[in-house]
Parts: sequence; structure tokens; C-alpha cells
Amino acid sequence: MLTILSEMNWSPLWISLKTGVTATVIAFFLGIFCARKAMRLGTGARGILDGILTLPLVLPPTVAGFILLIIFSLKRPFGKYLLENFDIRIVQTWKGCIIAAAVIAFPLMYRNARAAFEQVDVNLIHAGRTLGMSEGAIFWKVIMPTAAPGIASGTVLTFARAIGEYGATSMLAGNILGKTRTISVAIAAETAAGNYDTAAFWVVVIVMLSFLVVTAINLISGKNVQKGSHRGRWL
Repeated sequence: MLTILSEMNWSPLWISLKTGVTATVIAFFLGIFCARKAMRLGTGARGILDGILTLPLVLPPTVAGFILLIIFSLKRPFGKYLLENFDIRIVQTWKGCIIAAAVIAFPLMYRNARAAFEQVDVNLIHAGRTLGMSEGAIFWKVIMPTAAPGIASGTVLTFARAIGEYGATSMLAGNILGKTRTISVAIAAETAAGNYDTAAFWVVVIVMLSFLVVTAINLISGKNVQKGSHRGRWL
């Protein structure tokens, strides 16, 4: 067993963790920004925006990966523009892993953040305005602390989804050992090659990571002591 571990190429684990952390940071700030904007919209506009932002969650990952591949392909205008003007290449690179994971995981962050914001007591917001606080100050000093448990749960879920992403990642970033091969991609590759022992090892690793994530969510949810019955759209 020790021999197998010593000979194991650990790059899929490190690539998955780096991808997960980076994609989570991106999805965190973008999700909070979009959730905040959505809360200020009317019911109809919010429903349309919600549908657009949630689409990656309901689409098959391979469909999302195909769309991303079309967008960032060097044969397409945008991908070609990035390469020629900024020397940025997305396809078959680690950047592709990040983008694929962030796009797929983003809806979880957005929906959890929006749900957390919807649970904020509207009276607290009105009280802040009465005291002369700016909208920015109300958001960071009243809304964010109150919604923190829900946002924290969303962040953990986003990380879990990002490290486990396979479909979009394999299509956009490919399967390059030491460069774009994540744990999920490694499991598929090793299984296809008949290396079931190696695939099983990575399955155990991802199961353990998932268990830690679920435990973290349960701990965070247990600390959620938000109270109050006055909920609604921010005015």
C-alpha cells in the first residue's frame, strides 16, 4: 500500500484543489454581486435573470462545456482575440479548468446567496436607512452579517461542485496529466484505461473530500440562528 502511495502521481489532487479554490473565489464575489442586483429587481425581471444565471445548473455539463469550447476556441473570434491581444489561451489549459468549474458552480453560490438575502429582516434595512446609513454600509454591515450562515453554506457547496466538475472541464481543458487532469477526469481516464485500482483510489479521495464538505455544511447550518418573520424584497 505504501509503495502504491509513493508511486502515485498526486497532481490531480493538487489541480482539483487549486481549481476548486480559485473557481470558488470567482463564483463567491460574482454570485453575491448578481444576487444583490437580483434582489433589487421586480418579480418579472428577477425571474428572467434568475433563469439565465441558473441555466448552468440545469444544463448537462457537456452542453455547458461545448458552449464554452465554442466561445474560447482559437478558431472563434473571442478566443482568437484573447490570444492575439493578451496572449491568453483557455482551451487545453488550467485556465480552462477554472472557467469550467466556475461556470458550473456559480449557480449554487448565486442561489444560496439570494436565498440568504431573502431571509434578511427588512426592518433591519429600514432601520439602517433611518439612521442615515448608505446603501453600501447597510449591505456590508447589516445584510452580509445577517446572511452570513447561508452564504457560507453556499460557498462550501460551490467549492464541492467545483472540485468535482468533470463534463465541462474535460471538454474545455482536456485531460493533460500534471496540467488539466483533475480527480474527476483522472477517474474517467483510469477507468477507460482499465486501471481500476488507481480509479478506485481517486474515488476514495473524492468521497472523503465530499464527506468533509457535507460535514462543514451541517456545522455551518447548525450555527444558523437567524430569527424574524419580516422577509421580502429589498425596497
